[in-house]
Amino acid sequence: MQSVPQVGIIMGSVSDWETMRSAARVLERFGVPHECRVVSAHRTPRLLFEYAESAEVRGLRCLIAGAGGAAHLPGMAAALTPLPVFGVPVRSRVLAGLDSLLSIVQMPAGIPVATLAVGEAGARQAALLAVAMLGIRETGLRERYREHLATQGAEGAR
Repeated sequence: MQSVPQVGIIMGSVSDWETMRSAARVLERFGVPHECRVVSAHRTPRLLFEYAESAEVRGLRCLIAGAGGAAHLPGMAAALTPLPVFGVPVRSRVLAGLDSLLSIVQMPAGIPVATLAVGEAGARQAALLAVAMLGIRETGLRERYREHLATQGAEGAR
């Protein structure tokens, strides 16, 4: 039996999967049901509107949105859903992701996007934040996250 996805991982293009796969792997490791979709703010805006506006009623609890270049996907998603949106700047060829980072982090007041690091590290961080957020209500998940943090501390002490 399939579990209802709790996290939606969206990206602007298929090429972004190389980065966003890191978020999916973290969620899989923690047993968090999720879905992954290519939803472009520029090439498929109607699909983005449908996806973001239906996210809450479909049972999603948050979105992880990765995009490169102009990187409008996270901000547009945040404008269309009341769910938290974690923005992942995808590394670009021209400016190594700086353009993506600035596009996502400089959202206008009133439409927040939690912006993470550029690239795979940001995708992993976004997934870990989703796990921590979901763990507020789910004790088992919170304990697995606590164990993860303890492991990180032990590795850092070496």
